Amino acid sequence: MLVFPQDSNLTKHTNLPDLPACFQLSVLPWTPCIYLWLASPFYILYLKKNNRGYIMMSILNRIKTVLGLMLWIVCWTDLFSSFHEMSQNQSKPPIYFVTPLIVGMTMLLATFLIQYERLKGVQSSGVLFIFWTISVLCAIVPFRSKIVYQNGVEDKLRFTMFYIYFGLTLIQLILSCFNEKPPLFLSVVTDPVKEFLDMAIKGYKSPLENKDLWLLNKQDSSELVVPNLLNEWEVEKSKAQSVKEQATFRKAGPGAEPNHMSVSPEEEEEEEEVLLSKWKEVRQPSFLRALLRAFGPYFLIGSAFKLLQDLITFVNPQLLRLLIDFTKQTNAPLWWGYSLAFLMFGTSLLQTLILHQHFQYCFVTGMRLRSGIIGAIYRKALAITNEAKRSSTVGEVVNLMSVDAQRFMDLTTFLNMLWSAPLQIILALFFLWQNLGPSVLAGVAVMVLLIPFNAFIAMKTRTYQVEQMKHKDDRIKLMNEILNGIKVLKLYAWEVSFKEKILQIRQKELTVLRKTAYLSALSTMAWTSAPFMVALTTFAVYVTVDEKNVLDAEKAFVSLSLFNILRFPLNMLPQVISSIVQASVSLKRIQDFLSHDELDPESVDRRNNASEYAVSVINGTFSWAKQDQATLDNINVMVPQGSLLAVVGHVGCGKTSLVSALLGEMEKQEGQISIRGSVAYVPQQAWIQNATLRDNILFGRPYVEQRYRCVLEACALTPDLEVLPGGDQTEIGEKGINLSGGQRQRVSLARALYSEADVYLLDDPLSAVDAHVAKHIFDNVIGPEGALKGKTRILVTHGISFLPQVDNILVMVDGRVSEMGSYQDLLKQNGAFAEFLRNYSLEDIIEDDEVTVSLVDEEEEEFPEDALSNHTDMVDNEPVVNEARRQFMRQMSIMSNDLENPKKMSRRRRCSERKHPESPTEKKEPKLEKLIQAETAETGRVKFKVYWEYAKAVGPFLSLFICFLYGCQSAASIGANFWLSEWTNDAQHNRTQDQVSMRVGVYAALGISQGVLVMFSSFTLALGKIQAARKLHQTLLDNKFHTPQSFFDTTPIGRIINRFSKDIYVIDEVLPSTILMFLGTFFASLSTMIVIICSTPIFALVIGPLALIYFFVQRFYVATSRQLKRLESVSRSPIYSHFSETITGTSVIRAYGRNAAFVLMSDMKVDENQKSYYPGIVSNRWLGVRIEFIGNCIVLFAALLAVIGKDKLSPGLVGLSVSYALQVTMSLNWMVRMTSDLESNIVAVERVKEYSETQTEAPWIVTDKQPPPDWPPKGNVEFADYSVRYREGLDLVLRNISLKVEGGEKIGIVGRTGAGKSSMTLCLFRLLEAADGEIVIDEVKISEIGLHDLRSKLTIIPQEPVLFSGTLRMNLDPFEKYSDEEVWKALELSHLKRFVSNQTSKLDLECCEGGENLSVGQRQLVCLARALLRKTRILVLDEATAAVDLETDDLIQSTIRTQFEDCTVFTIAHRLNTIMDYTRVLVLDKGQIAEFDTPTNLIAQKGIFYGMAKDAGLA
Repeated sequence: MLVFPQDSNLTKHTNLPDLPACFQLSVLPWTPCIYLWLASPFYILYLKKNNRGYIMMSILNRIKTVLGLMLWIVCWTDLFSSFHEMSQNQSKPPIYFVTPLIVGMTMLLATFLIQYERLKGVQSSGVLFIFWTISVLCAIVPFRSKIVYQNGVEDKLRFTMFYIYFGLTLIQLILSCFNEKPPLFLSVVTDPVKEFLDMAIKGYKSPLENKDLWLLNKQDSSELVVPNLLNEWEVEKSKAQSVKEQATFRKAGPGAEPNHMSVSPEEEEEEEEVLLSKWKEVRQPSFLRALLRAFGPYFLIGSAFKLLQDLITFVNPQLLRLLIDFTKQTNAPLWWGYSLAFLMFGTSLLQTLILHQHFQYCFVTGMRLRSGIIGAIYRKALAITNEAKRSSTVGEVVNLMSVDAQRFMDLTTFLNMLWSAPLQIILALFFLWQNLGPSVLAGVAVMVLLIPFNAFIAMKTRTYQVEQMKHKDDRIKLMNEILNGIKVLKLYAWEVSFKEKILQIRQKELTVLRKTAYLSALSTMAWTSAPFMVALTTFAVYVTVDEKNVLDAEKAFVSLSLFNILRFPLNMLPQVISSIVQASVSLKRIQDFLSHDELDPESVDRRNNASEYAVSVINGTFSWAKQDQATLDNINVMVPQGSLLAVVGHVGCGKTSLVSALLGEMEKQEGQISIRGSVAYVPQQAWIQNATLRDNILFGRPYVEQRYRCVLEACALTPDLEVLPGGDQTEIGEKGINLSGGQRQRVSLARALYSEADVYLLDDPLSAVDAHVAKHIFDNVIGPEGALKGKTRILVTHGISFLPQVDNILVMVDGRVSEMGSYQDLLKQNGAFAEFLRNYSLEDIIEDDEVTVSLVDEEEEEFPEDALSNHTDMVDNEPVVNEARRQFMRQMSIMSNDLENPKKMSRRRRCSERKHPESPTEKKEPKLEKLIQAETAETGRVKFKVYWEYAKAVGPFLSLFICFLYGCQSAASIGANFWLSEWTNDAQHNRTQDQVSMRVGVYAALGISQGVLVMFSSFTLALGKIQAARKLHQTLLDNKFHTPQSFFDTTPIGRIINRFSKDIYVIDEVLPSTILMFLGTFFASLSTMIVIICSTPIFALVIGPLALIYFFVQRFYVATSRQLKRLESVSRSPIYSHFSETITGTSVIRAYGRNAAFVLMSDMKVDENQKSYYPGIVSNRWLGVRIEFIGNCIVLFAALLAVIGKDKLSPGLVGLSVSYALQVTMSLNWMVRMTSDLESNIVAVERVKEYSETQTEAPWIVTDKQPPPDWPPKGNVEFADYSVRYREGLDLVLRNISLKVEGGEKIGIVGRTGAGKSSMTLCLFRLLEAADGEIVIDEVKISEIGLHDLRSKLTIIPQEPVLFSGTLRMNLDPFEKYSDEEVWKALELSHLKRFVSNQTSKLDLECCEGGENLSVGQRQLVCLARALLRKTRILVLDEATAAVDLETDDLIQSTIRTQFEDCTVFTIAHRLNTIMDYTRVLVLDKGQIAEFDTPTNLIAQKGIFYGMAKDAGLA
């Protein structure tokens, strides 16, 4: 009895085909049963694990169950009738017993599953749906054959039963399409694809916002994922631990067994050693294993799908062979052709669905991996020891989180390729071998040869990329400096020289870019012509090896489609391997970080034992790291409950270490510490979160109005709140950037006070605040009458004035307690303390206070720069985010300017350009609007104009030429394939041999010309892109150097820098490759359509509707996905900024016991980000399925039309059109992705354009109005009825000023803040253009000449000394106008000669960014040297607000008196003693001249000047 259809006459060559009865009774009914029995054990296990709560019985469920039971009855009726017949002695073949039995059992199993799923809360079941589908499909065949042959029905019962069976399965199939009600007690888990449609429609109508996104599925959220991973990691660690113990135990165990006796001791030693070394290898706990255990099972489901998909991939080429075979046979029935066409469609569809299932699993795994790793790192960072913290910087750890976790996420999508690629390659080769025999090897050889070629190109490209990154970083760094010091550049008229510097770097950058472009053109050529070269060699070898070998359509096109399958895995393998290598590096870094030691939470005894001492340390010895020597040695301290203990000592004697030891932050080597009750801690460097001021003070405790007000009052914060723009709701920037040092310290203190702890550890909180504030705080908070009286306080302090008021004083010397007691006792002892007091005699204290303030402030100021540099590693991949952060920083720094007390002004270097007398609020309002505008610029469609702009930058002719080349290349490729189909048709007409060489020759020529054209088009595209990149950058740069100062005052630098970094990067690298891919896919899709239309013209009718669907899907997708991408990148930065903030504040967080709360915050931020990432995944799946469906339709129609027109078509053409159709899916899919990338990247052009077209200032040189070279000869300056305002729409700053200054006069300008002193000087340089009136210098109206002509003839010594990175020589003389002697002379006069000549590199001394490696005083002197070099007739001196130091100031003054005695000097004075001997003094008040006369006359007049002089003690 044969199961399989041998009789092909019955099946294929009739017009009424049928399958043999035996087949219908066995294979068909068994297929669904086998499937269900195989799937159900796994499925039941899976349900057991993932319980979602149960679903109530519903009508739907009852119907399904009843139908299942009926099906079982139907099957067994068949079975019993068979038994009945047996008893009637009608022998039936065994199949009649086996099949009903099996099917009946399976129906019971299905019914059981229906109920089991209900109990486990499954709303719709995939497993059963597939089962019912297969059942119905398998029952269709017998159903049909029973209808066709129904005239002779002997077996009435079975006939009826079969129809009942068919009906019931059909109903089950329909029912299983409906969803059950959601289970009880369940946080809603939604069906992503249906939901996505709603979201997409929403996103299409208006840009999506955060509130439109779905909640994250419970099983993807950090609260489940992270603990899961950490548990596995703990298991790993404990395993490693136990192994270690075992190993040590092994070593110690005596060799007691008798057989050891025979071994000599040395050998035994060796053996032990070997054993030990083995154990050593095992010891490291493996993070990889933990990851695999946590995420492996879920990932494996995806892998199973991938395996299925790989197998199905190879079905289509086989079907293609059958189809071509079918077109050759004249008598084959049509139904066979149709079924082949539909089978092709079906397999493609199945493949699509399975592939996207696999992707969904992979991406979700990747997403969970990232959540898990970030969570694990965050939790670890809160617990590591200080020693571990030293081994990795904040930046490195943030990188672990951003870069390394991201790498894992990217890897998961590829990981399956590691086994799937070899599998695909082996299968493809197997089928090819069957098809063409050994000649395949020739083709494979070509492929293998291409691999090293591609690898070489990749290596080269990587080295170029590194080089390019370096140039890019240099350029951005320089650009950043230029924008920070743009005002100085304008004042000195130095723009040209700096522009040259930028362009030089840019030139290097473009050179590297060009090399990269040529390389990528080569690799593009290799990639496009590879399949062709392979086909060519294979076919040529195949035809020439043996005379009998004939290339017919079947062989040619089946091989082509197999080669196309081969292409993907071969290309992917190198990529996968390199990303695995990267991930393994990341893995090691993460594993090392997670294996760091943690602080021992038990080192400080926190139990409330009833001793009278709140804090006690007995024989304590502490060090910062386990192996360091002790920092604190033999410490014994007892602090009674409720007392105030002051800790004093010289710098570096271990005061802060003592506080850290009490917090348990140090390694305890011996001794014990106990602290009773909760702790509040104020660190030396205040730690401020990026949150509102109120949140910083509350720090997670409930808000109590009364208590909160008292705290603010006590910490002297009430007056500060009035100045802050939003009161206590003011958002505070990262690291407290918009608070002064003193304000930060007071907020930190307020946090401690509000927390109402039992023990207060205050680490020098008074050093950062001014003396009178310090006194207020001591009296109201810390001191014996303060808010904390009755609490235990430990105060580290330098302020000696408070010591008499404390209960006990502890003196530390070199890490030991030298003495302890009350103030009086210690003075009597005349020991270390008395000496400490003598050292800091009182006058010193005051001085010292000044200095420490300035020092602390210096440090604080370095921080913001630092905060940015920590994040620079992330700038590459997330510039948008950083843009927002930087804007925020700039904005904050602008606001804070006016709030600072003048003493701190000079240190705020970053804000130097923005000292305009406007109220902070006025300044903030336009800022905020501006911020929001910049964000919204990117929603919605991109205008066609932008594409045109880019085409213009490339060159309109070149753009057309590129498209033309692409067209030619497609034409060549189509030509080659048409030629192939002609060639294969030779086989039918038996005229093969005579033309072989001609056929191969033409085929080769067409193919190679295609390759050359590809290379050509890539080259021209590369030329075009570099031209565009150069042009766009050049115009942007030109414009920015010509932009008036007011623009830089109102635009955060971050935003301008972003145009130069992110947007230019996109234009340089991302955009061209996107365009390349887009053109490639576009022409590929186009050529497919052309080929199919050529072979079956009627196909043109189908294209319309398909294109329409395609267009809609694409628009929907692009609108939504673009917005999702933006939401994702906006929500990404808070994760990292919150993290770096946490790392800097771990000790505070731990001291207040807020670990859990911070972990929760971090998890929320991660989930918030994943919330916008998940829909992104789903949107890609949604798109993929829709687009591939369109591709599959094209396959279907191509095949159907081939079947319909089979009489007119040659097999070659059929092969051609169908094999083209099979490739089209990929192109379509990529085309949509590329369109959306193109839209999001072309925005960069728009943004660069926007900033290249801002309004410019007056021309630098006006040729027909150039002043004579020796102008100004005398230096007379006249203001005639002059008024000026900062910007359009603001009030006048100077009103109707008229005055005359003779050449050589020295004029002092004084006035209160905001009187318009600085504006006077800015007007001379025309940084502000006149609103009315004019300024005349030596008979020349300055408004008529070019800016450079004017500015190069004036000199200014600005208040803020700005230096640029580069040599000292460059900083003095960027145009190299002067000789070395002149430069040395200037240095000598500015008292820098000694310093410079002591440096090894002399004049080539490198200055760091902002001149950080020179002291502030030296920088000021460098500015003086600049002025001495220029030696112009008119000098403007803007005196530094806070005396840098009095000495430098005197130097500058004396030099100016001697060197500039015949010049006109304007000095903006803050200290009046410098201008008392000037010829005249100008007193400004509210923008008008109040007094203008000699100093002596003015004092005699007793006006404003007299008042000021009196305050300064000069009158």
